[in-house]
Parts: sequence; C-alpha cells; structure tokens
Amino acid sequence: MDGGGAAELRETHRLTGHADRAWSLAWNPNPGAGAGPVLASCGGDKTVRIWKRAPDGVWDCSDVLDGVHERTVRSCAWSPDGKLLATASFDGTTAIWEYSGGDFECVATLEGHDNEVKSVSWSQSGSLLATCSRDKAVWIWEVQPGNEHECVAVLQGHTQDVKMVQWHPILNVLVSVSYDNTIRVWADDGDDDWHCVQTLTEAGNSGHSSTVWSVSFNQKGDRMVTCSDDCTLKIWDTSVDLSQPTTGEGHESWQHLSTLSGYHGRTIFSAHWSSEDIIASGAGDDAICLFTEEKSTMVEGPSYRLILKKEKAHDMDINCVRWCPQDPRVLASASDDGTVKLWELRGNVLD
Repeated sequence: MDGGGAAELRETHRLTGHADRAWSLAWNPNPGAGAGPVLASCGGDKTVRIWKRAPDGVWDCSDVLDGVHERTVRSCAWSPDGKLLATASFDGTTAIWEYSGGDFECVATLEGHDNEVKSVSWSQSGSLLATCSRDKAVWIWEVQPGNEHECVAVLQGHTQDVKMVQWHPILNVLVSVSYDNTIRVWADDGDDDWHCVQTLTEAGNSGHSSTVWSVSFNQKGDRMVTCSDDCTLKIWDTSVDLSQPTTGEGHESWQHLSTLSGYHGRTIFSAHWSSEDIIASGAGDDAICLFTEEKSTMVEGPSYRLILKKEKAHDMDINCVRWCPQDPRVLASASDDGTVKLWELRGNVLD
C-alpha cells in the first residue's frame, strides 16, 4: 500500500543481540564532533545496547549495559548534551549512565516509584528529568551537581498506568499519556509548583477512546501526535506563542486538529515526528506507516496523508519507531521479535 508514488522505506541494517523483546530506542542527539550516529536500545533481557556506525557504514554493538536493572528495561533517553543516558525499568528504578574513559558507568539510581517505571524523558535544558510508572504517578527530578537527582514534584492525576512522558522541545512543559485514555499537560507556575493545566479526553477534546501509548512533538513544538490502542493517531495543535518566555500560563490551549484512522489494524504503540515533518508509526500489526501534511489548498484546514505503509516490517509487534536527528531519512524500529532495524526513506515524499 503506497500513498506517495515513488516513496520507499528500505531496510538497511538489522541489529541483533537482545535475547528478548526490544522495547525502546533513543538516538544520541549530540554524539560529538566527527562521530557518527549513536543509537541506544533496551529490552526484556534487562540490558541496554549501544550501537555505533563505523566509518565503513557497518553498525556494531559497542557496549552492553547490564548488571544494574533486575527486570525489563522499558525506556531509555539521552540527555540533550549526549553525555548521559537514563534507563527506566520494571524493577521500579531509573538508572543514569555516564560515558567516561571509554566505558559507560552507572552514576545514579533513582528510586521512589512503587512499581514498574515505563518511561523517562529529559527536559530541553537537561536540568529536569521526568519518569512515569504503573503506580499512576509522574515524578519530576532536578539534576544536581555530582550526579545527584532531587525529586521536586510528584504529579498525581492519572487514574491508571502512565505509559509515557515527553518534554516539550522548547518550553518547560511535560506531556503524559496513560492507560486511562487521557493525555495530560503539566507546567509549573515559575516557582516549581507543578500542576496539570490541560487534560485531553475523548468526551471533551476529541481525544482517544482507549489506552494512549505514545506522544511526540514536531520540531517547532506547535504540534504533537499521539497514538493509541484505538488504532488511531491524533494530531494536536497549540496557539501558544513559542517565541515568548512563559511559565505555566496559556498551555491549556492544545486543540484536536486531525485523526488518522484505518491505517493500522491493531494497537499503535509508537509515533515519532521527524525534523522534516514526517510522522512514523509502529503497531501491533507489525507494520510501519509514514504520514506527512497534505499541502493541497483544496482541503479546508491542515490534513495529513499516508506516504507509505510497510507491511511486515517486523515479525512481531513494533514497540518503538525513532527518526535519526543527524539523518532525518533514517528510521529505527524495535520489536517483540528482539531485533532493531534501520530503514532509509527514499524518494521525493514532501511535494
């Protein structure tokens, strides 16, 4: 199925090594001068793997981070400067790893959640870390000197398992999505008093009718995409002036823009927005879909079209898709089949 003519998503590399399902992926946003792309993957085998591209183009696993987490590693995220990697585990902890002297060292272990930690995310400044858990809570940690982390807020509001947290790319605004079918927007009042400023629901805001699994912002931060067990992706738009300094005021302005439905036959577990404004989605139907905004002036308001659908991209559920920041035409995917795949998007898809 192809919505864009010559567009092609070609598998270029298959990274094997995880002994269980591969859950999550994170590209290093700042791998260092002269360095090629660096990808972290984590999985049910309690490990994190670091993948690097050699000068000849071959991808190798350079490091295996193990011996710290006692259960599945569900999520991983690099700090904005690329020097730290945070990993969240079903053992209830979040580990902070630092690359120093040619090796990764666990320099901090954050404890506090009652049970499984599902997601971890760094703020755009790198000064805050957010975690969420099956215990329905979202924690915000402040990074202190000497790799110390202080919990500055425990955010209660979700009534079920919180699946993912994601910081806004520009503002100190946090979004969380949950098994309770809602999307919550959190901000502080400028005095570290964090609170929920908006809740997006099916009844009130044309939100999702089932578990919300993932959220991703576009590069400008004025739109976000969410995906769900209801087999839809939803595009949201904000009227906030991102050029103006702000506290938590005004962020209750996310509006439903578009719903993408009928493209996946099972739960959509992951969605990610590229710097070229291409949205990738991965789902339980083993497929990857790519979407872009429809530029036609015949349509009233913004709408999105399917570029292509890659059937059987993996042998089992696709848990995570992530575009490479250094090469916006390279996509990584992680699956229950234990593999991580790298894809190259070819063709003129943005016309």
